[in-house]
Amino acid sequence: MNMLSALRDSWYFFSHNLAAIARLCLPLIVLEGLLLQQVTSLVAAESATLWRLLAGLLFYPLYSAALILFLDARSQGLQPRALDLLAASLRLWPSFALLAGLTTLAILLGASLFVLPGIWLMVKLAFAEYLLVLRGLSPMKALHDSFQLSNGYFWPMLGCILIVMLPLWLLDGWSQSNAILADNALASLLLDCASRFLQLFSSVVLFRLFMLRSAQPEVE
Repeated sequence: MNMLSALRDSWYFFSHNLAAIARLCLPLIVLEGLLLQQVTSLVAAESATLWRLLAGLLFYPLYSAALILFLDARSQGLQPRALDLLAASLRLWPSFALLAGLTTLAILLGASLFVLPGIWLMVKLAFAEYLLVLRGLSPMKALHDSFQLSNGYFWPMLGCILIVMLPLWLLDGWSQSNAILADNALASLLLDCASRFLQLFSSVVLFRLFMLRSAQPEVE
């Protein structure tokens, strides 16, 4: 599994399908951003993170599943309609939302144990969404099989995730601590939506890694 090759191929796909991905996912990302902004303004600061996570579960499974289905269709040379993809993602929402909740909980619990266990779980569970959407596995089976599928490929997967996500995490941290943005709802919303949209690139990268890993023999 060549990390740089996977990143290059993923960027080529993402940049050449940017308009289609934006039409598919951006409306839901904007709605998610508006909801999260309202939730943050209505709840106490100490419980805002929890409520933001719960609110995010309404929208994240929809546009993430739609994107995965889009990636799979385009990899087969198909041109799927956005409405068909969103309809399929809506049918997957209950199981995807459960999977996203379990994954988030596991990573947060791991991160509470000196961070490194959370990073390890983030990588080991990275393929679960693709297994659920593309192979029709249940949430628990998808989590289990993601552990198995990532055996022997932890470091290239971690490298790809960090290269893509670390700059976006730093941007999010800066925006949340910036007093000017905190007082400007529109600027905060635009930056949040831009960050979430750019994070879709990580889904493209992980899809590429998933396809490469699926084509390789099992590693004990």
